[in-house]
Amino acid sequence: MEFQQRGLGVRRRVSAVAGVVAGGLLAALLAAISGCSSETAADERPGGAAPDAAAVAALHRAADVLVREGSSRVRTTMETATGGTRVSIRGAGAYDFEKRLGRLKLLLPRDAMGAAEHAPITELLASGALFMRNRGAGIPPDKWVRVDTTDIPDGNLVTGGATDPLVAAELLRGVREASLVGEEGLDGFLLRHYRGTTDIGRAARVASPGTRGALTAAARGFDEGVVPFDAYLDGHGRLREVRHRFTVGTHASGRDAAGAQGATARAVGVSSTTELYDFGAPARVELPKPADIYTGKVGSPQK
Repeated sequence: MEFQQRGLGVRRRVSAVAGVVAGGLLAALLAAISGCSSETAADERPGGAAPDAAAVAALHRAADVLVREGSSRVRTTMETATGGTRVSIRGAGAYDFEKRLGRLKLLLPRDAMGAAEHAPITELLASGALFMRNRGAGIPPDKWVRVDTTDIPDGNLVTGGATDPLVAAELLRGVREASLVGEEGLDGFLLRHYRGTTDIGRAARVASPGTRGALTAAARGFDEGVVPFDAYLDGHGRLREVRHRFTVGTHASGRDAAGAQGATARAVGVSSTTELYDFGAPARVELPKPADIYTGKVGSPQK
């Protein structure tokens, strides 16, 4: 079996979702690379193989296998790339796939916040909801901000700075074409590396009830519903890593060739990677009480 090196994903044009939540974390990340070239990252992945029905079936089962496993620890990376510049939001935590609850601590890059380093942001993930603490912008440090993920045009696949791990797995239910690229060793496990494309709308139609709302919102919000991915499964069929590759549109002020001032569209690559490990590790998540949820105006974490 061929052993392959990991790389990035291919490019795919999708709708402009950056900033759909006022001051969203993705918007802060994009601010770190403002003024760069509008070119997205080149495809650095090795060549693939022919479509494989067995690969498609294994990926369709990935979310169900995670639910049977119960829980795991999680690492996430949300990376933007433009003009050769890469900026990342990194997260770590744990997830309970049975209860559909997770907890992540996100580290924002310094450049995305300006002169001052922003403290880590805590996110709680639940069915149809995202809770954030230490969000900044005048929000009391002991309060949580609640976001309805079914109301976000991208279903919070990228806006919150991390993709919900179960949603990332459920997105693979929409796989139409996939192939086995090869095998790769990781932490003592031999993983099967799959590559293909998944359809957000199809995934939403067959998703479990807890994730269907977010994926339905994403299916409506993205102009291009086909998303390239790389996924790594172990011998038990457990999803150990999945990388979805998006391209989002942003707008920048400037002058056109005639010298007129205006806004121009830019395409920015966004790669969302979810890593799962230490299966069975406890994931203790307690959702905020109503009195602990902030109900005032939410500004940008850049301020």
